[in-house]
Amino acid sequence: MPANKPHSHRTDHVRIVPLATPEILQRAAAPAAHLTYNNGPLMAQCQVFTIFWGSAWLQAPLAGMISEVNGFFDSILTSSLIDQLSEYSVPQYQISHGKRIGTDTLTNPDVNKTVDDSAIQKMIQDQISAKKLPASNPDLLYFVFLPWGVTVTQGGSASCKVFCGYHDAIANDIFYAVMPFPDCSGCSSSLSNFDALTVTASHELCEAITDPIPGQGWYDNQNGEIGDICAWKTKKIGQYTVQQEWSNSRGSCV
Repeated sequence: MPANKPHSHRTDHVRIVPLATPEILQRAAAPAAHLTYNNGPLMAQCQVFTIFWGSAWLQAPLAGMISEVNGFFDSILTSSLIDQLSEYSVPQYQISHGKRIGTDTLTNPDVNKTVDDSAIQKMIQDQISAKKLPASNPDLLYFVFLPWGVTVTQGGSASCKVFCGYHDAIANDIFYAVMPFPDCSGCSSSLSNFDALTVTASHELCEAITDPIPGQGWYDNQNGEIGDICAWKTKKIGQYTVQQEWSNSRGSCV
């Protein structure tokens, strides 16, 4: 599985969570890894708006997971995970705690069993135009969660086949992350569904903060973004399982 290859129809920059294959799980972070700032935007005080797309989110047991996911963001956006990103602050973008600013469960239109990234982008733009979502701003990150049984396609690749999540930008000013449900072994890595979601979500959250337009923020040309270097290396912050992220200052995943 070419987990270290790009899967984008617009850029050549890795910004996916790869499958938790034995090779990925056993891989040590590259000792020569070093993120370089490419003068693009960062998200100084990230504002997360969660979108749970699909009528399946109205039914048990998924309905109960919505408050759990929102609680995760409420906690993690003011946690040590964000504190450690401060080393990537630059004069015009001082990275500090953020907050979750809202949530929506979208059932009209309902999601199809297979949904392409282009349809996700259109949904976000349509919902913004209809004022169902807050207008985009430089710190706002729309987090789209899909229910189980839905396959996401992006750049010619599919969830649970090549990736477990990704983030991107629409027209360089609408920032979003996509979380397919981790209902396959490659995206659960023997974790519970919820823990697998928080690991993938933390990976994409930290990448979106430090590199919202893939390749224009903090990026390593050989190893990718802050989360790519440490894919599937986890730790606990409070009650939540999150992914470790690369630290330039320590030269390791922390």
